[in-house]
Amino acid sequence: MNTYSNDRKTVPFLPADILIPKNGFEKWAIVACDQFTSEPQYWRDVAALVGDAPSALKITLPEIYLNDDDVSDRIAEINDRMHEYLSGDIFREFKNSMIYVERTLPCGLIRRGIVGALDLEYYDYTPGSNAAIRATEGTVIERIPPRVKIRRGAPLEIPHAMVLYDDPQNTVIGPLEGGNDRDGSDSDIYAFSLMMGGGFVRGRRLTDGEVAGVTEALYGLLEANQSENPMLFAVGDGNHSLAAARQCYLANPTELNRYALVEIVNIHDPALEFEPIYRVLFNVDPTSVIDALKAEDTADGSAHSVSYVCSSGEGEVRIGAGNALAVGAVQDFIDRYIENHPDALVDYIHGIEVARYLSREKESVGFIFEGMRKDELFPAVLKDGALPRKTFSMGEAQSKRYYLEARKIDPAEDY
Repeated sequence: MNTYSNDRKTVPFLPADILIPKNGFEKWAIVACDQFTSEPQYWRDVAALVGDAPSALKITLPEIYLNDDDVSDRIAEINDRMHEYLSGDIFREFKNSMIYVERTLPCGLIRRGIVGALDLEYYDYTPGSNAAIRATEGTVIERIPPRVKIRRGAPLEIPHAMVLYDDPQNTVIGPLEGGNDRDGSDSDIYAFSLMMGGGFVRGRRLTDGEVAGVTEALYGLLEANQSENPMLFAVGDGNHSLAAARQCYLANPTELNRYALVEIVNIHDPALEFEPIYRVLFNVDPTSVIDALKAEDTADGSAHSVSYVCSSGEGEVRIGAGNALAVGAVQDFIDRYIENHPDALVDYIHGIEVARYLSREKESVGFIFEGMRKDELFPAVLKDGALPRKTFSMGEAQSKRYYLEARKIDPAEDY
């Protein structure tokens, strides 16, 4: 794994050979696979909407199905469908390109980003890393092998990863806003409404001059950082997918596999909102959970206020005086509870109403708490390393990145 120093004018984000569907965008693009993991009806509705049309649904594996008995068959079918799409008349390829993306969220705000290739040589998800690209949250190691299994035989990658950079002056994306007509090439390559209430998305290919400007601005952010090993990127969404991509690259180190397609977004983008990821415990005795929680209640002024919700009502405790964040206090409690109650299951829920609804089910308890501010992220990662897993979500579920762009990678079946 390489580190950066400021005397080296190179940036770990490059143009890529990007595949875009020729048509049928409305049925092609689906939300990130790690959403709606406790709402099977959402995915049934997506499947009904897609029908027989080509779709990213058929070349990704929603996490709700990850533990099904037929998951190996699903993965094999996914890889077969990728080969079918590549040999068919599905894609247009944009060589050596970056794509400027404007995503109108369901709330009406517009989030801006750039799709390109992240250099996995400069990414490290281990705590305490000094890499130029770092994980923001603790990586759950046992979640990597299933993703490796999916990726290793795949001839395509199709990303939902969003990677953040810290650019308060908006030097990277600012010059791209409003289009560019200097060479008459600012036509959209896609512009359509996203399914299932996801809003609208528009993308255009950057000119060579704009790509050079993006690279120069990113290098400027590196140059302005005075640390010996500056951090340029922090992974916001998709860390486990990127961890799997790096594992596959290390096992099959080809030039194609060295890179992963991502969208980079300025953490200061006004449309980028940090939302808490709530926790719901399933298959538990709510009384037992609440009694254990109340046993940790404290009057210590540094403790965090946490609400619990179950079928019989809700209440509030103050716990985790030694934790910097409320989510850390909750996760510590859940980890200890599950260690003593191995039948208990935890899910990570986006959206307070969904969390409350699921918590009202029998044998369930939900945890509601205040989230971290986005301006705390880069300083926290630089100071303390990766945060507790599933610390934050960049917006609610419908605002997540949709699978849309793709890129060829090298499959390998022998690892």
